Amino acid sequence: MKEVKLEKVLTEEKGSRAEQIRLVLALSLPAILAQLTSIAMQYIDAGMVGRLGANATAAIGLVSTTTWLIGGTCIGISAGFYVQVAQLIGARREKEATDVFRQAITMILILGLIIGSVGVAISGGLPVWLGGAEEIRKEATVYFLIYSLSIPFSMMRQLSAGMMQSSGDMKTPSILSAAVCILDVIFNFFLIFPSRHINMAGFSLFVPGAGLGVKGAALGTTLSDIVIALIMFYAVAFRNKKISLKTGGSWRWNKKTIVTAFKIAVPMSFDQFFMCSAYVAGTFIIAPLGTVVVAANTLAITAESLCYMPGYGIGAAATAIIGQTIGAARKDLTKSFSRVSVYMAMALMGATAVFMYILAPFAFSLLTSDPEVAALGTKVLRMELIAEPLYGASICCAGVFRGAGDTLRPSILNLVSMWGVRILLAAILVPHLGLEGYWIAMAIELCFRGIIFLIRLYRGKWMKKAVI
Repeated sequence: MKEVKLEKVLTEEKGSRAEQIRLVLALSLPAILAQLTSIAMQYIDAGMVGRLGANATAAIGLVSTTTWLIGGTCIGISAGFYVQVAQLIGARREKEATDVFRQAITMILILGLIIGSVGVAISGGLPVWLGGAEEIRKEATVYFLIYSLSIPFSMMRQLSAGMMQSSGDMKTPSILSAAVCILDVIFNFFLIFPSRHINMAGFSLFVPGAGLGVKGAALGTTLSDIVIALIMFYAVAFRNKKISLKTGGSWRWNKKTIVTAFKIAVPMSFDQFFMCSAYVAGTFIIAPLGTVVVAANTLAITAESLCYMPGYGIGAAATAIIGQTIGAARKDLTKSFSRVSVYMAMALMGATAVFMYILAPFAFSLLTSDPEVAALGTKVLRMELIAEPLYGASICCAGVFRGAGDTLRPSILNLVSMWGVRILLAAILVPHLGLEGYWIAMAIELCFRGIIFLIRLYRGKWMKKAVI
């Protein structure tokens, strides 16, 4: 297949639809493969913790929605800067893009330390506030405390990945994102379990281990994040051809850059806050149903992640492509690329949903040794898979809108969808249907969200939101 480059497409009077599809695929594939590796490692990670029993899985599951909340907020902050970089590169203003990158580094370091400190401060009370059972609170606290210590590094990793993607380099951040997961599994292998003998081909192999359980899982995640954050920052700061710090530039804060960053980041951060706080509310609704239900819900979400892998990969590519077409003032390409990307995300997520429906029992056999947890998780996951194509539409549309700098309206739509549909329906259905009620509410909400995002895509007002 002939390689198609974004720079070439931007200079053509009118690129063919085939070229656009090849370009979206070329930029999406590394991100999708990274997502695939990430999901595979999550399965292994969850399976490792699952071998410790339902309590260990439930302890991590209890605080996982809060870690998503913090992580999503941090992504919003990073996006405030890397969206500007994508549009500046599209407009061939690389020097200004490098200055934006420098300002982003300083801001991320300051905010990372603040957010991490808040996480440490609330770690002791969080499991109680979420209604977790007494037997899982201690381990949940330890997991969240250790996670909070890694937040500054996690934010720098997110910023570095976004900057590389915005410059058109999807391969490097994708490879390194996959490496995070691989390192996590390696660290977990030695940190979660005690020293033991493994029988292989008739030989007994001694494997050292720390035997830290849930604490080991948290340390494994934190250490892998720190290592890759440092490597990823070096890659973008000193190896990137368009925004490398070696090319010179100013560290002085520019008022316009900071204000623009916050105009993008604040709606995204509030979006993530309300989205993830809805996940927290969902955990609060589910937690009284017992440890088995919390564990099944946690593992069902892990299993489902395989389905939305293509959506996030294509959405990441769409952010970079749309940012550069907006910066280049190519409205025709912006409109065309946005639709191609969304259609591809819907098709691929529909295909992965069919795949997961068939293999759900096998997936849960890898994630847990508890048959009750596996049976319930399989049941609720299959109920929700019908919504995956429209979920793909919402994921990719969000990436498209983000590339244009349009983050406020999508945030409002997400707020209405999550709280007005999912949580409201869950509150009504869970008392009567248990965990099945929550996943029915989730399926209905994902379909609703996909439809309203497609309506906004076709109306086209988001194309007028350029930030440079």
